[in-house]
Amino acid sequence: MRPRPSPAPAREFEQLQASVLFCGRCRAPQPVRERLLLVLPDGELYEYLCTACGASVGKRTLTGSAPLVVG
Repeated sequence: MRPRPSPAPAREFEQLQASVLFCGRCRAPQPVRERLLLVLPDGELYEYLCTACGASVGKRTLTGSAPLVVG
């Protein structure tokens, strides 16, 4: 009888951040940088930009973050 895997490893990938993505303009995998687009009531919207040409190659929504404090 094999032991059942615990569900804990799935939590390791909750805050995954890309470092390399495929760029359609460069036609190759390129390093990316993350840029904040919007601060939403339920989280933040980020955009991934190719470091070689500056093209947008993806987006990510981070939910459950701390609210923005202006003061």
